[in-house]
Amino acid sequence: MPPRFVADSMLGRLARWLRALGFDVFYDPLLSDHEVIARARERDAIALTRDTRFPDPADVEVVLIGGDHVSDQLVQVAREVPLDLEAARPLTRCTVCNEPLVPAARDEVWDRVPPFVYLTNETYARCPGCARVYWEGTHGPRIRRELVRLSEACLTGETEE
Repeated sequence: MPPRFVADSMLGRLARWLRALGFDVFYDPLLSDHEVIARARERDAIALTRDTRFPDPADVEVVLIGGDHVSDQLVQVAREVPLDLEAARPLTRCTVCNEPLVPAARDEVWDRVPPFVYLTNETYARCPGCARVYWEGTHGPRIRRELVRLSEACLTGETEE
């Protein structure tokens, strides 16, 4: 089973990227450090933080994120956890609310996407939590390229600034 995460208030971009790559990440910027730990404990998840004063609970794995750039943060998580990037399922989670996406019929979303998108795309997904509609667009190839870059960085030890 892939790891699950709870990200603290300083890691919103990292949470979105991990979700885009298909990982389960709970993120609420209003949670205190102790609430992050409690949520990680409840979800059997790894706590992600940038807070150097974050408590060190004995029963929850905590990863202290060092980098300022989300690409470096992704590499750090992929190395320390470690993530099985070969098994990653990009574009299967809502990047906003973390719910798994479900397929949506083209006729079901016609009034919720721009006309050009409707005319040029056949495949859609929707979030059952927040009702957002997703389609491949230009972000799909970018996310897949990031997954390849991440895999290479984990193998070579290099990061990108």
